[in-house]
Amino acid sequence: MAHGTLTVWKFNTPEGAEAASRTLQDLAKKEVITVHDAATVSWQEGAKKPKTKQLTPTTSAGALGGTFWGLLFGLIFFVPLLGAAIGAASGALAGSLSDVGIDDAFINQVRDQVTPGTSALFVLTSDAVIEKVKEAFAGHEPDELIFANLDPEQEAALREVFAAS
Repeated sequence: MAHGTLTVWKFNTPEGAEAASRTLQDLAKKEVITVHDAATVSWQEGAKKPKTKQLTPTTSAGALGGTFWGLLFGLIFFVPLLGAAIGAASGALAGSLSDVGIDDAFINQVRDQVTPGTSALFVLTSDAVIEKVKEAFAGHEPDELIFANLDPEQEAALREVFAAS
């Protein structure tokens, strides 16, 4: 499989990521980008925690699946709320994420920026025609792009970790 990229786009409204996900799905249909898996996080103002939603069906050949998104979102948004009891249990899995390029700096950056009143679109893609993707996303006015590039070995390791879960 081609080189994959995990991309996180942050939006300044709770609805921004959902609207951008529709644009992303249109781009995939036009073969401007290959979307392997995607999820949104929407955090309403005043809510204690965000709502998360996996977008692509896990039947996709490249899909990481709900276990991946659950772990990632758990580490970003819920572990700080649950404290050390969960922290120790998730340590080994967090180490696996770190092995595939998703480290504490990435998690903390997302945690610091995706806050009440915002949303984010998380996407694992490859084969993107970057200029066309940027043009399509310009209308959504993403506030911030946070990304972690995954080389083929990291992507394979990530799939292996979550296939076993």
